[in-house]
Order: sequence, then structure tokens, then C-alpha cells
Amino acid sequence: MSIEQDVGSWRELGRHTSTAVILAGGVLVGAVNIYVAASLLPTAIRDIGGEALYAWNMTAFLVAQVVATLLVGRFLSRYGGKGSYLIGFGVFAAGSVLCAVSPSMPVLLVGRGVQGLGAGLLTGLGFAMIHSALPQRLWGRGSALISAMFGVGNFAGPALGGFFAQFGSWRSAFVVLAVVAAAMAAFVPWALPRGERAGHTAPVPVVSLSLVVGAAGAVSVAGILADEVAMAAFIALGLALVAAFLVVEKRAKTGVLPRSAYRPGSRLRWIYLTIMVLASGVAVETFLPLFGQQLGGLPPAAAGFFAAALSLGWSVSQIFSASVRRVGTVRRLVVAGPVCLAVGFALLGLLQNEDPPLPVVLAWLPVLFLGGAGIGIAMPHLSVAAMTSAPDADEGRKAAASIATILTMSTAFGAAVAGLLVNLGAPSLVTSARWLLFGFAAISALGLLTARQVTRD
Repeated sequence: MSIEQDVGSWRELGRHTSTAVILAGGVLVGAVNIYVAASLLPTAIRDIGGEALYAWNMTAFLVAQVVATLLVGRFLSRYGGKGSYLIGFGVFAAGSVLCAVSPSMPVLLVGRGVQGLGAGLLTGLGFAMIHSALPQRLWGRGSALISAMFGVGNFAGPALGGFFAQFGSWRSAFVVLAVVAAAMAAFVPWALPRGERAGHTAPVPVVSLSLVVGAAGAVSVAGILADEVAMAAFIALGLALVAAFLVVEKRAKTGVLPRSAYRPGSRLRWIYLTIMVLASGVAVETFLPLFGQQLGGLPPAAAGFFAAALSLGWSVSQIFSASVRRVGTVRRLVVAGPVCLAVGFALLGLLQNEDPPLPVVLAWLPVLFLGGAGIGIAMPHLSVAAMTSAPDADEGRKAAASIATILTMSTAFGAAVAGLLVNLGAPSLVTSARWLLFGFAAISALGLLTARQVTRD
């Protein structure tokens, strides 16, 4: 495996516009949905009740999303790229319709779970289809494009959700999501190249799947608990289940992750770990609006913009980083990624004070952008390195699809750890902010060790 790459141009990617639209659009609808739902839930609760089940909306979505990303390879083998995308958009649209007509919170939870299945499948397909639908020299550009959709979702999601919540029409937002998914599905047959299905369908790795679902469920539950001891216990359970998953995977003939990840001397494991460290840092965004309003004295709209600065740094920087061709520069970017993220969080932690002056609050923006840029400068090259790590096409497709699984698991673990760190600093909000930011600065710094393993000769 090598992180070297022959980088094509954005203009060349433009010749595959229809394919790129489907790959990016599938990731975008799932990313937007996360923030739309977060903005709409308070309004929905006033309409249908179920406040006690509020936090389970994200849990249902995340667990279902993890399950779906693990099944991407099986869908591709059985239905091919076009068929898999039609199923993904169809399932997401069905879940959105169910959310729109929900008469109660339990029904809404089912709809959120169905949405999660569709979103997970679409996210996994986005990375997997880069490998088969685009020439190798465009993998970096394609990876940067679809990864940027997570940042775009952070802007578009709250705007769409806030617009409909403002008028009390939360159901209409889910209808819009369903219509968009249906329109994308109608475009699939003409957008994607004809692909071949595998000659056989691999069996479902039931044990591995159960362990991952259990781990995702444990850390998701940890993220909604108020008791620190119980939260830590569920995080420990999640980590134990992940360890058991790795043991089972290593011994299984057919697993979820590529076999090359377990070979002695393989860098793929370090690539995945570095991606996990970088992506988990996005969980900090959940609490930035709170800090902006209560510590920075910002109005809600401005505080939300501060929260989006991290994703903006991620989205913008990787568009430029994907153009880098020199091998030495690529290696330095991969190592610099976690360093920038760690420095950004550490600096932001130092800026947290009671009633800070406006210049200090404004300084949060470039610091957050710096942290997000750390994710963006490294992520496209890590994605390409994962895709080129496998010895054959099937393993390469599995390696690509596994990126989505890693990203989804990172979101769940990051959210749980973020909740734990904030609770450790309670009741002081300043102390909570410092625990959160310094804690994730330490986690991000671990990425320097894994990134050095990725770039070693």
C-alpha cells in the first residue's frame, strides 16, 4: 500500500458530473437529515409528545446507519451499484415519509431507524462506488467531494430544519427530504455507469454484525446518560464489544473489514485508526452552540455559525488538499492533520472564560477553522490510501466501503465521549468546555502516532 497518487483535475472529474452528483448527493441527504432532525425535534415533541424518548432519535438513527454501512458490500454483490442506490434512496424516502406522518414518538423512532438504514447504505455506497465508478486518478477528488458533503450538511441541515420549525411545519421538512431522495433515485439509472455484479453473494457475518451493533448501541446510550459512572460503563462495554469484533473478524473467513487490515505489517489498520481519530473530533460541534450562547453571549444564529466553522474548515481545506501531487507533501499533510486538530482544540480550550470580551469570542472562528482544516487536509489522502491498500478489486471495494463504517462508528463514540467530558465539568460550563476541548485535543494528538505509521517507509 502506498499513499502516492496520480491526481486528476477537477475539470476531469467534471466529465463524470452525473456520477459525482449521485455519489455526493447520497452522502448529503444523510448528512442534512442529521441536522434537520435535531432542529425539528423540539417542535415535533410539542405536537406528538414523547419528550422522554427525545434522545433515542439519534440513537435509533446511528445504530441503523452502522448496520447499513456494514452491509454495503453484500448489496453491491447482489444488486450492483444502480440497484443498491435505488434501494438506498428508496429506504431513506420511505423512512422520511414515515417520520412525516408519525402520530406518536414511537412511530417517529421507527421512521428514524429506517432513515438511518437508507442513509448508512448511501454513505457506504458513496465511498465504495468511488472505487468502481471513477478512474483511480480521480479517487482523491471524489473522496474530497463526498467528504465535503458532511460539512455542507452542517450548513444546510440547520437552515432547512430551522425554516420549517419557525412555521411549526416540521412534517413538511421530512416530506422535502423524501421528495429529494425520490428525485435522486429517478436520476440513478442515467447517472451511474453499468457495473457487473459479483458472481456470488458473501454470507452475512452475523456475529461480527451483532457485535458492532451492540457496540454502537452501547456508546449511543452512553451519550444520553446523565450519570458519569453509568456513562463510563457503557463506553467501556462498547470498547469491549469492538475488541471482540476485531478478534472475531481476524479469525473469520468472511468478515466486514478487508482481510488485509489484519495482515502483519499492514498499514490499513493505521489508516482506519487515523480516520477514526480525525472524524471523532466533529462531535465537539454538538456543544459549540451552547458555549457560544452561554459563554460568548452570542445570539442563537451566530452561535450556530460558530459551530459550523469546524465543518467549514474541513470542507474547504480538503478541496485544495485533494490537488496535492507531491508524495512528500501528501505525507506531511497526513501527519499535520491530527496536529492541526489537536492544536485547534487546545487553543479553543485556553480561550474559554466567563464573559469573555468580543475579540476573544471572535478568535474562536479561526481557531475552529484551523481544527477543521486538520481533518480536511488529511482525509482525502487517507481515503485514497485505504482504497489502494487491497490486492484486488473486491478487497479494494470493501476497503472503500469500510471508510463509511469507520466514520459512522467514530460519530457514535465521539458523541458519547463528548457527553462524558461535558458532564465531568458540570455544573460549571467553563469547566465543561475545557474538559471537552482539552480532552479531544489529547485524543486528536494520538492521531499523530497513527499517522506516522501510515506514512512510514
